[in-house]
Amino acid sequence: MSPAEIPPMLHRSQNISVSLAAHLERLIATGALPPGSRLPAERDLARTMSVSRASLREAMHELETKNLIERRPGRGTTVLERSAAVEELLGLSGGASVRDNAAELRLVVEPSVAALAATRATASNLLQLQEVLDRTTPDLRATRSLELDIEFHLLLAHAARNPLLTTLHTLMTEWTMEVRRLSHSTARSRRHSAQGHAEILRAVRAQDAGAAREAMERHLDDVRGLIEGC
Repeated sequence: MSPAEIPPMLHRSQNISVSLAAHLERLIATGALPPGSRLPAERDLARTMSVSRASLREAMHELETKNLIERRPGRGTTVLERSAAVEELLGLSGGASVRDNAAELRLVVEPSVAALAATRATASNLLQLQEVLDRTTPDLRATRSLELDIEFHLLLAHAARNPLLTTLHTLMTEWTMEVRRLSHSTARSRRHSAQGHAEILRAVRAQDAGAAREAMERHLDDVRGLIEGC
């Protein structure tokens, strides 16, 4: 997506700046606005997204404090490039052994990510996660269910506000993609996945790190059992 093609916000039930920050962070998290992208001028961006410049400034301040963008007078706003350490991690190769190790790593990392998200998630992070759940309907096809599953876990990793953990999550997703597809192959497995996400979000919203960790552990155990039963 070109920065000039950033769509207007679709959800306005929350504070405008919160909704705007959630919308832009989701575009960055999912790669729609990749590293190095330069955003339109403030006046143009506010007009494109049908928001006030004051609301836009508040949203941009939040993204800046999360180290997602850089604002420089006279040079505009740019989505930050990945660090050298992140690029090195992304350069690792795949393979069956890597996928197996990544599945084990997922069991170690993701409960901690959920716990961190419970203590660090902002209002915009919670809005992003809720929007994913709202789009996760019972009639989804397997491919769409998988896409939303990946998006939920990615946005949860962003809510933990640690870029290296976000990178690890991206790698684990790529390396376990075949298994994840299997976990969304039946209506029952898709329903269990959505229920697990809802439990995780409830704990994160309650700022209960212990409950968030336990909810993620139950979710991953449930997914593993469903895969073994396929």
